[in-house]
Amino acid sequence: MRVIAGKYKGRRLLPLKTPGVRPTSDKVREAVFSILANHVVDARVLDLFAGTGAMGIEALSRGARRCVFVEKNRAPLALIHGNLALVKAGENARVLALDAAAGLAPPLLPRAGFDLVFLDPPYSEGHMERALDALVRQGLLAPGALVVAEHDIHSPIEHGPDGLVLEDRRRYGKTLVSFFSPAE
Repeated sequence: MRVIAGKYKGRRLLPLKTPGVRPTSDKVREAVFSILANHVVDARVLDLFAGTGAMGIEALSRGARRCVFVEKNRAPLALIHGNLALVKAGENARVLALDAAAGLAPPLLPRAGFDLVFLDPPYSEGHMERALDALVRQGLLAPGALVVAEHDIHSPIEHGPDGLVLEDRRRYGKTLVSFFSPAE
């Protein structure tokens, strides 16, 4: 696993060897960031269920202003810190040990502050719907924000919760990536 483009391009990230955790592949990451293009530059990013931190680190590499990584498990938390140190991006990052499936702890997260959210929970456990709902309910999205949700082809999200609009969906093998924006 490596950083694909930007100021950290080519840097190898530390892999996660935890059962049940599947990092976003380089192929999917590259495709997603090609779609996002200039939406990343100067963005305030939230990486939920961050795992290795690869999505948030890629965003920082491509010019995001700041990234908050949210992960509840110890091994991935240590790995995120290690990967941020590896690319020397710690000054633009904050790592929070939170269970994004249980709630997003608004006092720790800026309200209406995120321009770009990556959401990659464990597949088929119902976390996706709860996290999407929490983003809207807790007012964590800036106007014009994008939410990039990665999920299994067998668990498509037909529509977001009230307050989010499904803008696009792409398939990469067994992975679906859905793009949501706040409703006007």
